[in-house]
Amino acid sequence: MAVRSVPGAASVVAPADDATSPKLFSPSAARNLAPLADLIAAIAPAARPDRPQPKALEIASGTGQHITGFAARCPHILWQPSEVDPLRRASIDAHVRDHVRDQASPNIAPALHLDATETDWPAGLGRYDLITLCNLLHLISAPEARTLIEGAARHLAPGGRLMIYGPFMRAGELTSEGDRSFHAKLTAHDPDVGYKDDFDVMDWMQAQGLEMAEVVEMPANNLALIAEKPA
Repeated sequence: MAVRSVPGAASVVAPADDATSPKLFSPSAARNLAPLADLIAAIAPAARPDRPQPKALEIASGTGQHITGFAARCPHILWQPSEVDPLRRASIDAHVRDHVRDQASPNIAPALHLDATETDWPAGLGRYDLITLCNLLHLISAPEARTLIEGAARHLAPGGRLMIYGPFMRAGELTSEGDRSFHAKLTAHDPDVGYKDDFDVMDWMQAQGLEMAEVVEMPANNLALIAEKPA
């Protein structure tokens, strides 16, 4: 998938420091980081002395604000950021450099080029105990979303979890005026994108052999859909 253009309200980022820095800053990522980090800490795999270090993949890491927050909250996990946009990969790596500067044991790998809407993911990517995706499904088409979920399921380790966070239709309905307005702007800009129905997405997850573990109500009328790969 080529990087899709989106209406301005869907992706507000600015330089984090100065015009020469690759670091980007997203106000929305800053706002939702704390509740997302709380959720990640609750669902993340625990460290076990009889098993390798848990690994997590973040799909579409954006500016890099989320993954540095997740890694700080769950330092026992080795985190892999990914992003299709090279400018955002540079921003991720810049945020990560600031994060690891204060860490005795850095736990974030360099950002990986990954277009998760493509059928073939990078060779040798391996399997992960946790895969996270935040605020992307409404910006891609339904076929792309299904392909992404298929790839994520393929790269989950047995017992691993997939967490998809963002705005959703609820049983086919847009449940707030803000959601109706945002969905209308998205579909006017690109009729292939827009809010996905929560039950459709859960069906797509289950069609890949995942079992629904939890549906969590999040701030700003968002949802987190959590599915698990059978052990």
